[in-house]
Amino acid sequence: MTAVRPATAQLPVSEAVHRRRWAILAVLMLSLLIVVLDNSILNVAMRTIATPAPVGLGATQSQLEWAINSYTLVFAGLLFTSGLLGDRWGRRKVMMFGLAVFGAASALAGMADSPGELIAFRALMGFGAAFVMPATLAILMNVFDRDEQPKAIGVWAAGVGLAIAIGPITGGLLLEHFWWGSVFMVNVPIVVLALAAMALLVPESRDPAPGRMDPLGVLLSVVGLVLLVYGIITGGRLADFTDPEVLLTVGAGLAVLAGFVLHERRSAHPALDVRWFRNPAFSAAVTALALVFFALMGVTFFMVFYLQSVRGFTPLQTGLLLIPLAAAQLFFAPRARLVVARFGARATCAGGLLTIAATMTAFLLLDGDTPIWVLELVFFFQGAGMAHIAPPVTVTVMQALPRQKAGSGSAVNNIFRQVGGALGVAVLGSLLSASYRGRIDGELAAVPGLSRDARHAAGESIESTLALADGLGPAGRALAARADEAFVHAMHVTAVTGAAVVLLGVVVAVLFLPGRQPEERQARAGAGAAGAGAPSPGGVSARTGGAGPGDEEDGGREPGVRETGR
Repeated sequence: MTAVRPATAQLPVSEAVHRRRWAILAVLMLSLLIVVLDNSILNVAMRTIATPAPVGLGATQSQLEWAINSYTLVFAGLLFTSGLLGDRWGRRKVMMFGLAVFGAASALAGMADSPGELIAFRALMGFGAAFVMPATLAILMNVFDRDEQPKAIGVWAAGVGLAIAIGPITGGLLLEHFWWGSVFMVNVPIVVLALAAMALLVPESRDPAPGRMDPLGVLLSVVGLVLLVYGIITGGRLADFTDPEVLLTVGAGLAVLAGFVLHERRSAHPALDVRWFRNPAFSAAVTALALVFFALMGVTFFMVFYLQSVRGFTPLQTGLLLIPLAAAQLFFAPRARLVVARFGARATCAGGLLTIAATMTAFLLLDGDTPIWVLELVFFFQGAGMAHIAPPVTVTVMQALPRQKAGSGSAVNNIFRQVGGALGVAVLGSLLSASYRGRIDGELAAVPGLSRDARHAAGESIESTLALADGLGPAGRALAARADEAFVHAMHVTAVTGAAVVLLGVVVAVLFLPGRQPEERQARAGAGAAGAGAPSPGGVSARTGGAGPGDEEDGGREPGVRETGR
């Protein structure tokens, strides 16, 4: 396999920025925390939001999926633009704008009066988040020298694990003491703190020669993704993927996305430079990331309902039960670079993917009374597997591009992560819904006096069935038991499908990701010598800079961090 070669040799970071680089990373982590925290909190709150008013909003299964996907699709669709704007106008400036929008939208979401309003305000939150997450990684690449970037990216990835741990627990505490909207209101003070810290510590950086905007490309990507995922969700809601509405919507989405790719190939200033994908390792890295998030997001969607609806745990208890998943990521992600240094990115990522596939298959062990320690063990290994995937593939993506394109590179990394997650929720959520309906329809048909429309609504989700069972009094106990059994069956089908998708990622990693390269070991040795004052392999000191191999590809210059007004 061919290793990813940096597009340019990076000039060193200025000494003033270098001295406060870890404080800057802490600010970036805080900003990253609220973006990820929001989704992990929402996962715990889904059952409450599905409860009829006044406790929740009475959201249906498809509305819950759209509460997640409206955020993710807007986020993913605007990542191209936000990366370009950050490179053009300044990453700190764009990130602060995104945080402000995200905080305001969070307040509005917390006051929503209907599922439709919640979906709309979640989309606005996605708009703000699109300007936050890519900038965190782009700024990181501009405040750390190349030899420290893998360690910093590992810490960055561990922030996701920290958010996974804090989110469900925070959400559970809030739901026990406040109304469901508090899970969004909690973002507001964190945004204020992050904005203040960013204004004080984070330097501005930008690309001195950015390309023009690509509004048509952005529009095509958003429309294509929305049509595709809407069609898939509709198929799950109707329990019929051959329905004309589903086929037409999915087909239109695929056609628009195909037009997007053709437009990007012909555009002089594309939102997504498709030439980057000529590098097999680069393509494999983002593909593996998309596949694993496809599986994980889809599986996470059903796990909350398993814990709360089938097992009867409270939102707070559900959050506490997710701690092993988060703790494993928090512990292993910053150390993944050590495994990559010894075994290479290919073996590290393949091992992580195999671990996740095994844990998803292990969900077959779960039923209505499985000892909870079994689930905790599965969560721990699932988190450990994830911790050995995200850091090395992110390093592969980001170090394949010149530093001045860090915003665009970060956008590519995050677009595949978010699109994979959105499609995972849509496809696996629809599969879960269809499998559940297939098992529960017969039981619902036996309920006396139940109209066809009421039977269809009751079969849409386990929450809908349990609500009907509660209304039947003692006669509904048998229906509730059948609902639990039907959901566990649907969960098993969904988990096995997710495991199969992850195994596809294993194939991609083994075939295309770089292995342990001799030149990488020499570069690490040279970087260590350069730190002591010796020349690095590129013929320059790691802290004094200079031209190196590959600079001719970008006009022989690499800007590094460009501070303005600081």
